[in-house]
Amino acid sequence: MARRYAREVAMKLFYQKELSGQADIDAVIAMDADYSFNKRDTEYIQYVLKKFEENSSEIDNYIKRFVKDWSFNRIAKVDLAILRLAICEILYCDDIPACVSINEGIELAKKYSGEKAGKFINGILGSLVRSLQLVPEGKSK
Repeated sequence: MARRYAREVAMKLFYQKELSGQADIDAVIAMDADYSFNKRDTEYIQYVLKKFEENSSEIDNYIKRFVKDWSFNRIAKVDLAILRLAICEILYCDDIPACVSINEGIELAKKYSGEKAGKFINGILGSLVRSLQLVPEGKSK
């Protein structure tokens, strides 16, 4: 499976965890028979879920810090799942460039969320990356 599909499954697990309090990888896989995992994909998914569980307050505080004119509690749950996943990658996956996490977050938003979600995701993630000085000013999307 390409990393994009592993990322999609991870996002669905973040979403599931937000709604039900649990993340059941088998249930997500059962929804789409096209998914097949290799060891690297499974390790990636387990890693980002673990990092979110360990650092959820910090991750959510970043979202709260950079959301503009919107309450954290009003963020669409799918957008929240995408943001949490992308921020996990930006903060804890040294092998994934921040610009890839941002671009993939935007693509997930286009596929799973509303018309304006891509810009919303891009704005928050871009602000985060600039604040952490991971890219020069003006270089993030």
